[in-house]
Amino acid sequence: MQTLPVNGYDMAYLEVGEGPPLLCVHGSLCDFRIWSCVLGPLSGQHRVIAVSLRHFFPELWDGSGDSYSIAQHVADVIAFIEHLKVGPVDLMGHSRGGHIAFRVAQQRPDLLRKLILAEPGGELDATLDPDHKPGPSPLAARIATAAEKIAAGDVEGGLKFFFDAIEGPGAWTRLPAAPKQQLLDNAVTLIGQARDRRPPFSKADAEAIEMPTLFIGGARTKGTLPQVLHGLATHVRNSRTVMIPNTTHPMFEQAPQKFCEVVLEFLGAS
Repeated sequence: MQTLPVNGYDMAYLEVGEGPPLLCVHGSLCDFRIWSCVLGPLSGQHRVIAVSLRHFFPELWDGSGDSYSIAQHVADVIAFIEHLKVGPVDLMGHSRGGHIAFRVAQQRPDLLRKLILAEPGGELDATLDPDHKPGPSPLAARIATAAEKIAAGDVEGGLKFFFDAIEGPGAWTRLPAAPKQQLLDNAVTLIGQARDRRPPFSKADAEAIEMPTLFIGGARTKGTLPQVLHGLATHVRNSRTVMIPNTTHPMFEQAPQKFCEVVLEFLGAS
């Protein structure tokens, strides 16, 4: 593990391999360890750099302050890329990390060569979702409930509620010890996410993305995540979408070989 000072914060990251830089941004309740199952194949052709966002493991955050936000994480990733001083990078984000990667591409397209969004998290506004209703989305409401449980000291109960809402009833109980520990290590960050107030995606946002973009989804993912993916992909002009069979939201853990094949083919295409 290494650290790089960005915006007054020491951002932790893992780096492996040589070649064109590929920066990986994790999602909610995760950290740089989430990419471990794909680091080997990807690092055979790329310098893979997996960051841990502000307040995630290895930091032990207490949930206080207002520095947990999409805006802060986007600013941190931008500063991290600038500090690398390697020119444009390929940027890959999963879930919340996909939302962050999307906003980096919006704000600083000069820093990126290609963009990979694996089921980016967030909500669609009325320009992308004809059934849009004002107020918190169902997913945001679940996050708020889980965060309340965690803040009250029921950490495992909050995580179980959140994870089962994403992956289905009983998913938390079936989860192996190692990934479960990773979620426990980052549980408090859900408190920050509950007050995040991230802006929804708009049609104009999607149309502003100009670099080659790959959307990756799990063919069996339920809920709003597929809707967000397809809503954005329809309006990002230079994009393609690949759905990985027999997988859900953590598709790169469930089918790492296929995921890496898709990513490497996209990155290697001219």
